[in-house]
Amino acid sequence: MQNIKRYLLLIAGFISLFVGLIGIIIPLLPTTPFLILALACFSRSSYYFQQWLLNLAYVGPILQDWHTHRCIEKPKKDKIMLLTVFTFALSIYFLSAVPVYQYLLLTILFVLLFFIHRIAEK
Repeated sequence: MQNIKRYLLLIAGFISLFVGLIGIIIPLLPTTPFLILALACFSRSSYYFQQWLLNLAYVGPILQDWHTHRCIEKPKKDKIMLLTVFTFALSIYFLSAVPVYQYLLLTILFVLLFFIHRIAEK
């Protein structure tokens, strides 16, 4: 039974990691929550994959702060917010022919920025 739980957590961790990495490219998918979920799954199933994720060059430092302090450094948080606004702005620009989608993306952007803003700062 313990092995089944471990394998299910590993599968969930890799799925979350995959979706989070896709979220780097596609602005509608939030990257950070999926990477935090992957970290939580790996923390309960595989020390090796937990450490691997924590040591990734691009996202490792942010995940380390989250894992140890449940917060993000202010400059990194500002960078996340800026990149989020930039990617959503590109998407809104390219969807200029469909105003309904633009308003939907704008709404999602404000909700996402609200939740990012609420994350504690280190």
